Amino acid sequence: MVVAFASTSRTTDVVSKERNQGKNQLRVGRLVKAHGLKGALKLELYTDNPERRFTTGAEFTLQVPEASPWHGKTVVVREYRVMNGNPVVFLQDVDDRDAAETLVRAILWIDQDADEVEDDAWFDHQLVGLDVVRDDVVVGKVARVEHFPAQDLLIVRSGDDEILVPFVKAIVPTVDVSAGRVIVTPPAGLFEELPDASDVADADEPAGSDASE
Repeated sequence: MVVAFASTSRTTDVVSKERNQGKNQLRVGRLVKAHGLKGALKLELYTDNPERRFTTGAEFTLQVPEASPWHGKTVVVREYRVMNGNPVVFLQDVDDRDAAETLVRAILWIDQDADEVEDDAWFDHQLVGLDVVRDDVVVGKVARVEHFPAQDLLIVRSGDDEILVPFVKAIVPTVDVSAGRVIVTPPAGLFEELPDASDVADADEPAGSDASE
């Protein structure tokens, strides 16, 4: 499977595990909300090129719960538009708001072309085993990659601990497979325990001081 950087300001195609007959697939969007009365759905995009992905006739595999009436089915694009700055898609056989509501939160996947190359995208096996480097110090190794609807996570083995690192550009700015490392700029507390407030207060108190004075 392949993963790619994503962030709130920068999205890109993401390739999943082999979800359909052994083919790699790209995660290209999530249906987030019914729009209007004619079956339209607002999209959260995981691709930098939606006009190419969401052409009329494009067919997507759906990632939905097993209880969903859409489980195991595909959808086909009727039309893609940008409405009031929001990407919106119309799908075949989804003709009204009620039908659209049944697809909310579904994730859309499409087969990857054999010769297609993704920017900032890597197979899971390329990431597993890479050193995780912070401030020029190795703090762990990538143990595995977990894929979730909102984002992908690097599971980093650091000593006896496993640390969940969001695979976003702000926290993992550099992946250098040839050098065998990823560089991380994590927020405070992700790779170490933050001191308790009481510990900080004790450390700030001058030596030999008496609270009763």
